[in-house]
Amino acid sequence: MEEQERGIPTLFVIPLIQFAVGALLFLSLLFGRRDMTVLTILVLGMIGGTRLWAMASLRGLKCRLMVSKRKMFAGETLTMRVQAENGKFLPLLLQLKVPLSPALHPSPGEVALTKEASLLWYQRFHFQWELTARRRGVHHIGPLYIFAGDPFAFFSRRERGGDSYQVLVYPRLVPIKSLPLPMQDFFGCPGAKSPVNDPAYILGTRDYQHGQSAKYIHWKASARHDVLQEKVFEPTKQEKVLLIVDVEQFAGRKARREFERTLEVVASLALKLDREGHAVGLVTNGVLTGGGPFLVSVARSHRQLPAILEVLARLEMESRMDIIALMRSSMDLTWGISCAYFVYAEDGGAAAAEQYFTNRKTPVVFYVSRWAAPGKDRPKLRREVRRIEDIAFQEKDRQ
Repeated sequence: MEEQERGIPTLFVIPLIQFAVGALLFLSLLFGRRDMTVLTILVLGMIGGTRLWAMASLRGLKCRLMVSKRKMFAGETLTMRVQAENGKFLPLLLQLKVPLSPALHPSPGEVALTKEASLLWYQRFHFQWELTARRRGVHHIGPLYIFAGDPFAFFSRRERGGDSYQVLVYPRLVPIKSLPLPMQDFFGCPGAKSPVNDPAYILGTRDYQHGQSAKYIHWKASARHDVLQEKVFEPTKQEKVLLIVDVEQFAGRKARREFERTLEVVASLALKLDREGHAVGLVTNGVLTGGGPFLVSVARSHRQLPAILEVLARLEMESRMDIIALMRSSMDLTWGISCAYFVYAEDGGAAAAEQYFTNRKTPVVFYVSRWAAPGKDRPKLRREVRRIEDIAFQEKDRQ
């Protein structure tokens, strides 16, 4: 932001005007005009004094940008604060400018927030804004731009603060109906009724219990604790669900609305499954803003849900490669995992995915945003196909 944007109330900051005042002083001295000499000296003194004042305005001035949270869901609000402190005897006029993503700005279409204040000697001031995230994604706040000058706003100096923040906005959460998934138990017998523990999911260790099989002893942990430790397994009744988001069709059809709706359903479904104690994972073939892993392996831990939500927040509507080729090269579907496959509509890619899961004897349900147009080229999927509205309530349903 330039000085002209601040509405400077005088013409004497213009070099040509200053030169004219200097020439007028010379002429008044040359012809002995005392009154004009005093007036021009006062004007030049005021210009020089305020310029020196502005040059010293940034000294001892401390400004700090803070945000209340860096991760949030769409529709939630964060508080942004700027603390300014004038650590010198010289008062000043302060203006702050905070660039931020349009999705966080209170006024749509704007890209910065500004505030002005007059700070007296050793005075501290706080600015505060309430920002609401209107859509998911990776949004930025800062850095802080500081404009300080004399109280008359004749001159100012600019400085860039070092504070800037990246805010991750997760997809908006929507109410989820009951989700019937084709459960595939690891040993064919659900929950505590199974006579065998599930060795694929180890929760941790505990002191060895007399009578347990020696094959469950964790020898490394026993050596570390100097006492026998045995492995603790997750029960086989736990559902293991892999959520798959195929971005290719959404990108090809430029279906932004359907894409965002799908991500809302996937995020809400991941939260529901996690709260119910199921192991959940995510894989997608979309490009991620800022990079990062496109695969979150199926597991049950406190870090699982944040990792899935971060991938969904960073996900762009741009395909990096075929989803099945990606899964073949990056992961191995173990026995016991059920899949929920999210795609725009039934097409050849969905048919190839169905064949992939059939070859691996992996149960899968396809969730589409749109039914495929009728025609002879429309693929016929043998697996279950549903609309995402079958598991997510609509706005009218919640009223």
